[in-house]
Amino acid sequence: MQLQKTQDMVDSFEKIPVSIHAGLKQGAAAVAQEIASLIRSKQAKNENCVLGLATGSTPKSLYAELVRLHKQEGLSFKNVITFNLDEYYPIEPDALQSYNRFMHVNLFDHIDIDPKNIHIPNGEIPKEKIKAHCIQYEELIDQAGGIDLQILGIGNNGHIGFNEPGSSIFSKTRLVTLDNSTRIANSYEFATFSQVPRLAITMGISTIMKARRIILMAWGPAKAPVVQKAVEGHVDEQIPASLLQQHNDVSFVLDETSAAELTRYKYPWLTGEMDWTPALVRKAVVNMALKANKPILSLTNNDYRDHGLSELLVEEGDAYEINLKVYYMMRDTITGWPGGKPNANLPNHPERSEPYPKRCVIFSPHPDDDIISMGGTFQRLHDQGHDVHVAYQTSGNIAVTDEFVTRFMDFAVGFEEMFGIDSSKSNEILSQARAYLKNKKSNEIDTADIRAIKGLIRRCEAKATCRYVGLSDNNYHFQNLPFYETGTIEKKPMGEEDVLVTMELLRKLQPQQIYCAGDLADPHGTHKVCLEIVFEAMRRLKEANEPWVKDCWMWLYKGAWQEWDIAEIEMAVPMSPDQVMKKRHGIFIHQSQKDMVPFQGSDSREFWQRAEDRNSNTANLYAQLGLTKYAAMEAFVRWHY
Repeated sequence: MQLQKTQDMVDSFEKIPVSIHAGLKQGAAAVAQEIASLIRSKQAKNENCVLGLATGSTPKSLYAELVRLHKQEGLSFKNVITFNLDEYYPIEPDALQSYNRFMHVNLFDHIDIDPKNIHIPNGEIPKEKIKAHCIQYEELIDQAGGIDLQILGIGNNGHIGFNEPGSSIFSKTRLVTLDNSTRIANSYEFATFSQVPRLAITMGISTIMKARRIILMAWGPAKAPVVQKAVEGHVDEQIPASLLQQHNDVSFVLDETSAAELTRYKYPWLTGEMDWTPALVRKAVVNMALKANKPILSLTNNDYRDHGLSELLVEEGDAYEINLKVYYMMRDTITGWPGGKPNANLPNHPERSEPYPKRCVIFSPHPDDDIISMGGTFQRLHDQGHDVHVAYQTSGNIAVTDEFVTRFMDFAVGFEEMFGIDSSKSNEILSQARAYLKNKKSNEIDTADIRAIKGLIRRCEAKATCRYVGLSDNNYHFQNLPFYETGTIEKKPMGEEDVLVTMELLRKLQPQQIYCAGDLADPHGTHKVCLEIVFEAMRRLKEANEPWVKDCWMWLYKGAWQEWDIAEIEMAVPMSPDQVMKKRHGIFIHQSQKDMVPFQGSDSREFWQRAEDRNSNTANLYAQLGLTKYAAMEAFVRWHY
């Protein structure tokens, strides 16, 4: 049984069948069911099932679901032959970042597949033998009868496998040079950018196109722009995924955020009749104003007609009336009182005036997300008299360089010697750390002592930030959630202990306001897991009829990577130039995250630069729409649980 294709494909826009799901878990489960059905149908015929497999963060949920189907529903993989798309070169097979290790950790070690049926390009083969190795890889696929089903992800530049922009549709398995943007995007897996391999072995586009069926999966808003180009754009070798338009059995499986740039989501009024809700009216008018480069109140009937919104004029009346309605919607999101303005009757204000003061809890996935993502709001809440608490959900220890460990251990030893304290133990730990770090290999994780020191460095920085804002020592809480503590960038899924720890803190504080990182595009995945933990904790507390829960509002901020779409923002907190500088100085307290940090992801700017650029851009968009011009703005969306 194949995935159900969307009945109305919006043919004039989408050139590839698209299946959109509420979230990545639902999408991955649907793909897993198709794979399971194919395997079983082949078993019934006593035939092998040949799968082409992908790596990276995208298929992790798929592989987890396949493992579940094997363990809980008896799905056997004894008749399955696999061929992986690619592998870094050169790389040891057991290196932490190797795709060989990835496949065994995430799938092969947990199912009953015959090891002889697993095929992954060899990242250790001598360079002079690579061409022969690639030819043999193609021959092995042919000998297996060809690939029945090929699973793909998509890179931000449109690559599939490691077929970078410009790859020919006739390309076969080969050694390729990685595009710099791909190396940057994958650098979060490596301690430093210089360690990211420059080469990789990849199946070619011709090899991929020979598969009888292809499913490309994409999750998260970061993939939305390239998904739109691949699905709705022209066939273009500069967007390798767009070449899939020429395959006769291909589907894109997306979550709602990765589909956000498709016409049916971005401009749904262009695809048919609409039910014009206030939110949709706001989205249409804001998008039109930005496209037309006009303030909202300057839009005319002709603008509405030129942008495909004639139906809205029929439904809602004259442009002037619609403009006013949307202008007031946007105006009412702006507030300098994120905790609600006391002793004021403001029915359209984003937050309630009462109770005042509120007890507020800011959940910070890493020890600096609070100040980076909502530092201005954080300071304003405290300055306006609210009882502000920060819950640091993880230690953030993997984002500290090895150099910082020895630097701070040197300080500890020197401090003890300066004041006549026995430094023998500190010296011993320092010597052990230096010896280990000097010889640490790519497939080794830090020792427990080194991870603890790195966690301590980040904890001290977080404490200093809270004191800088003005919080007392009782108002910051280090949760050290267990899911994070693997020592590698690869984290465990949300666990029961993570939820119980969070429920205990919430029961203790009983807040009226909660702030959480709603950044599902976090390249590490940590923000996403942290958010799911809070959601699950609040769900259980609500089910338990905890009386304070019904009076608690939850606001979502974005992490360092992206911002909310301006048409979605429900609370925008402006900052003056002085407040922007104060926030910057708060970010600077996190010295271990200054300059170049490990696992930085695809953005080479420092965190304070990302934050300031994002906040000023939000303010500029509001001004472009005809609202008051501020130096910067922090944005939030309310979550209704």
